[in-house]
Amino acid sequence: MGTAHRLIKEKSPYLLQHARNPVDWYPWGDEAFDTARRERKPVFCSIGYSTCHWCHVMEAESFSDREVASALNRDFIAVKVDREERPDIDRAYMDVCLAMTGSGGWPLTIIMTPEKKPFFAGTYFPKTTRWGRPGLLEILSDISDKWKSDQEGIARAGEQINAALAKGPRLAPAVPLSGETLRNAFDQLRRQFDPVRGGFGAAPKFPAPHNLMFLLRYGLHGGDATAFVMVERTLGAMPRGGIYDQIGYGFHRYSVDAEWLVPHFEKMLYDQAMLAMAYTEAYQAIRDERYRRVAREVFDYVLRDMASSEGGFYSAEDADSEGHEGRYYVWTPEQILAILGEKRGGLMCRFFGVTKAGNFEGGRSVLHVPTPETEFAKREDMPLPIFREILEDSRKKLLAAREKRVRPYRDDKILTDWNGLMIAALAKGAMAFDEPAYAEAAARAARFILRRMRHPDGTLLHRFRDGEAAIPGYLDDYAFLSWGLFELFEATFEPRHLREALALTDRMLHLFSDDAGGGLCFSQRDDRNLIVRSKDAYDGAHPSGNSVAVSNLLRLGRLTARPELEKKAEESMRAFSGTVRSALASHTFFLSALHFALHPTREAVIAGEPERDDTRAMLRVIRERLLPDMLVVLKPRGRGGEEIEELVPYVKGQKAVAGKATAYICENYACALPATSVEELKARITGAE
Repeated sequence: MGTAHRLIKEKSPYLLQHARNPVDWYPWGDEAFDTARRERKPVFCSIGYSTCHWCHVMEAESFSDREVASALNRDFIAVKVDREERPDIDRAYMDVCLAMTGSGGWPLTIIMTPEKKPFFAGTYFPKTTRWGRPGLLEILSDISDKWKSDQEGIARAGEQINAALAKGPRLAPAVPLSGETLRNAFDQLRRQFDPVRGGFGAAPKFPAPHNLMFLLRYGLHGGDATAFVMVERTLGAMPRGGIYDQIGYGFHRYSVDAEWLVPHFEKMLYDQAMLAMAYTEAYQAIRDERYRRVAREVFDYVLRDMASSEGGFYSAEDADSEGHEGRYYVWTPEQILAILGEKRGGLMCRFFGVTKAGNFEGGRSVLHVPTPETEFAKREDMPLPIFREILEDSRKKLLAAREKRVRPYRDDKILTDWNGLMIAALAKGAMAFDEPAYAEAAARAARFILRRMRHPDGTLLHRFRDGEAAIPGYLDDYAFLSWGLFELFEATFEPRHLREALALTDRMLHLFSDDAGGGLCFSQRDDRNLIVRSKDAYDGAHPSGNSVAVSNLLRLGRLTARPELEKKAEESMRAFSGTVRSALASHTFFLSALHFALHPTREAVIAGEPERDDTRAMLRVIRERLLPDMLVVLKPRGRGGEEIEELVPYVKGQKAVAGKATAYICENYACALPATSVEELKARITGAE
């Protein structure tokens, strides 16, 4: 290990991983660019994140190498950026990379002038030229020579790229969005669907939970029944594959093959949140117990391994340990037999597909489930309940043994946006599974963020680590946390959660609205550090801030009778409409919001006391179903009811009838007669007579 330099003062785990490189790294900031201007050197900017496998490879191969370090230190000012801490920088320069090379990824390599004007872009580079990929040493030498011989020419090239980007995000012209838009999106997803293994597209295969959440809504409202088939095949296949951690639970990032077998092993908090939501909603819609089990297992993993003592949730777990990707997760038959014994170990090897040949590097196996439990138990001539007992006991023993291995690095920074997603997921789980512990965990995380990650002026901060909250919040921080708080309100009916969701939404509109072009920009309106404020609605690894914001604005506007919020949602939808229609399958969370906007919504007001059995029974009738068009409010007596009336004015006058919990269902701006029994409420909701 080398001598620590200035990165050692940073909080980012990714920057700290490079703090003892021989490269003289700077964090992004004035010091780096002032030095570049003073020394008349170009800036070499490397962007990545702490659990990125190829970032580790480039760090070990090049940034720990003294020959590479010598070239960088002599001819460049080297800057390291954590993309999860500074997604604004990452977004801006990823756009540069995509424009210049046609592709992108991490580590992201950008070389720019001291004025932050990029003139070279790429991703991973080996130390020396290999397999047709140019080597970093050759690139640095070539650029250094050109910089010394034609600095003005390079500066002009940077100016041209900068000028093109500085025009700002260009959205396609607005077009009408309608029910036909939703049908066309379904058709696109159907064409991309893998009918044999589930999921969308070929390898590498990503889970894309927001696709499944859109399909559930499409199928529920009279769409093609194939929508549910696509959901069921995908949600059934993933937990049997290696993309799912069969021993410790939780989902890995993606599958490198089309079969969900061999994953890229990192675990991201946002994947756990979105997939838990997809499984929870699928359980509500389809009532398959497997979906409830998977959702609960994901929550078990997050609460066990990703929760801080203060309540917030950590960001990710690495793919690598002991210098090898997946080493922590893979097994040989000998390892399993040593823990479980010959008979039970052999049974588990057969169940989890562990063989001498292996399915991964070095003859090791990624655990998966080639044969479903019911069929496997029958084949082994074993009663299913007995097999499940053996399986559960074996899993616990294998997990205990695995925890003695060198664990992958855990990125323990807490991000407001990803925590917002996890709060939303836990709140949904609390409602669907009648599990108060999930609501308590969600409330604890929300309390932590609002107390520890908010500036005294009320603005959110993006990152917390090692006692420090820093970095002004981005659009996703406001949109995702507001979503989480809204779901938490519906799970607990505590007015403060709805009040905070509304306040954050109002502040979000003030800080991020693009008054000229419509929609919301990713960074705040007073941000002058970047060449352009990005703005998009693309739903990638997780939903975009704009998609979630539109959904929030519609739901909050309807629930609290604030039409100005719905108007803002309509303006955003119009701004992105052309772009969305040109790539429907890439905007499925946005389209779920459109689905809400196009279909009649219902408001259910339950007048009753939260601790009473009749009130709880009425809430269960609503919560056990997927009702994405329904907004729910509980109005108790006393001060709690008065607070609800202040936030949701139309509940005034809605009271319990004859001392019984009473449900008021309103649809299309008209309210039906109150229901005072569970059976009556169920008939109103399902349309049964």
